[in-house]
Amino acid sequence: MQVSSFDLTGHTAVVTGGSGTLGSAAIRTLLGAGARVALLARNLKHAQKVAQTLAAEPNHLLTVGADVTQPDQLERAAEQIATSWGEIHILVNFAGGNRPAATVNAQQTFFDLSPEALSEVVNLNLLGTVYACQVFGRQMAEQRRGSIVNISSMAAVRPLTRVVAYGAAKAGVENVTRWLAVYMAQEFSPAIRVNAIAPGFFLGEQNRALLVNTETGEPTPRGQAILQHTPMARFGDAVDLGGTLLWLASSASSFVTGIVVPVDGGFSAFSGV
Repeated sequence: MQVSSFDLTGHTAVVTGGSGTLGSAAIRTLLGAGARVALLARNLKHAQKVAQTLAAEPNHLLTVGADVTQPDQLERAAEQIATSWGEIHILVNFAGGNRPAATVNAQQTFFDLSPEALSEVVNLNLLGTVYACQVFGRQMAEQRRGSIVNISSMAAVRPLTRVVAYGAAKAGVENVTRWLAVYMAQEFSPAIRVNAIAPGFFLGEQNRALLVNTETGEPTPRGQAILQHTPMARFGDAVDLGGTLLWLASSASSFVTGIVVPVDGGFSAFSGV
């Protein structure tokens, strides 16, 4: 395989949730490979601030406000991107996350979780991914080529304490990924591929305080338990996802579809003994 297989020059990528820690790192990877990237985020002002920190060539980064749980907003975003750059070749679905109100803890049991909180997490992680795949995947179907990369989680296959709705939603993302891979290849074109990445434990905006003591920098009890079950004995850094993302987004993985790749430091392989 040649290095040129990873070259994304001339390709347009859309990254939902692109203003987060992992999403913005993914955008850096795609820009570095030559792609034009549309950063989609619900909070446009915050996204614009993040965009200013990204080293982008002129006309290679577009910031668009859109809530992935609102298909009409995604449709408008798709029109804006198409007007600016034409075809969309890559979709990366980083939009997601958990909510305190949908998390089991000492003060809140499973039986206390409200329908509203559970629905919010499922809508954001599962339906938000589905809606984005519908809107941008339709363009790929018309073009008969493209690559979709969804973002799953260790919680999808190894149920983690506390995050019941988040884990269930991410399990749904993996199922949809496999289903859509078959559907796109059989009904439209084998040149449309759908895969997913399942990150292990990465330090981000939402979970940092849960995993690391902000004053000492030492792992919290929960963080220590995770490290003890991660053979590489560290949390992931945002740049650790870059190689896998670039492989799945580019022609380097042209015969790969319907898979979920763990990037987890060995967490999913370790039985604990």
